[in-house]
Amino acid sequence: MWLAGALALLAVVMIAGLLGGAADIAPWQVVLQVADWLPFVSADAGLTPVEQGLLYELRLPRVLLAAVVGGLLAMAGAGYQGVFRNPLADPYLLGAAAGAGLTTTVAVVLLPGSALTTPVAAFAGAVGGVFLAYGLGSAAGRTGGTATLVLAGVAVTSFLTAIQTFVQQLGVEELRRVYSWILGDVGGGWEQVRLVLPYAVVAAAVLLAHGRMLDVLAVGDEEAGALGVRATRVRFVVLLAASLATAAAVAVSGLIGFVGIVVPHAVRRLAGGSYRSVLPLSLIGGAAFLVLADLLARTVIAPAELPIGVVTMFVGAPFFVAVLRMTRGTAT
Repeated sequence: MWLAGALALLAVVMIAGLLGGAADIAPWQVVLQVADWLPFVSADAGLTPVEQGLLYELRLPRVLLAAVVGGLLAMAGAGYQGVFRNPLADPYLLGAAAGAGLTTTVAVVLLPGSALTTPVAAFAGAVGGVFLAYGLGSAAGRTGGTATLVLAGVAVTSFLTAIQTFVQQLGVEELRRVYSWILGDVGGGWEQVRLVLPYAVVAAAVLLAHGRMLDVLAVGDEEAGALGVRATRVRFVVLLAASLATAAAVAVSGLIGFVGIVVPHAVRRLAGGSYRSVLPLSLIGGAAFLVLADLLARTVIAPAELPIGVVTMFVGAPFFVAVLRMTRGTAT
């Protein structure tokens, strides 16, 4: 029931995303045009060639990219929360996004024009950022504590962001591009959609396949071992998959915060805490959330446009405070 409802919500939000823009196209025309794009379906929406090109070349890739990025970030957040058994674990707070941002900035400034370098650099940075935050938390001797891990992530994020700012100054001519990327952007077109899809498929498949094992880990490592689950291996694989999801999202859209906290927590509130439900619903819910955020970014101050990262932070910051208050009993 929840899966069907989430898919229906995503479909409605994506149609709304295709409607948003300066050109006035009727909703029924958009629906017919989308149906015409499907295989073995023919429908006449009555659109001019210019309107068809507007939908297919500008709005559709933007909506699809927002959906893929939102789904990846939400799934990564759920995966990190399962690995660390910490409700505040999130790509943005654990240093994964900052690490991916730093290495992507280095790739943009020092290796311009290399499209294949960006995802690889982002993945290396995301994994490095998470391990650095986790290692810092371990050195503090309170790895399991909510506050310790979050503070370690904040420290790592601040440090990596400072280095990123320094690197930006080395390539002043790329500064505007990097700055726009830092604030989040899903308007990269079909090229970015094609770039992110292979990484998205691999990361999503691995995370979805480990939902049951994350449920087993939630009861404790000893109990998981008794049931035949190798806790260390599962954590390592999920950590890599979540970092790959984060890196892929960051590489094509920039730093978009709080999706990995807002969506998984909303899913748990509605559908329960089993990761067999949380992971797929986070994927769909994250897609819908970011498509809606992008729609707001395009329409709130139209004809100007807000960076999508500003919209997610506006929603996510108070949500994070609420989650922090809910977990204050276990935060140490």
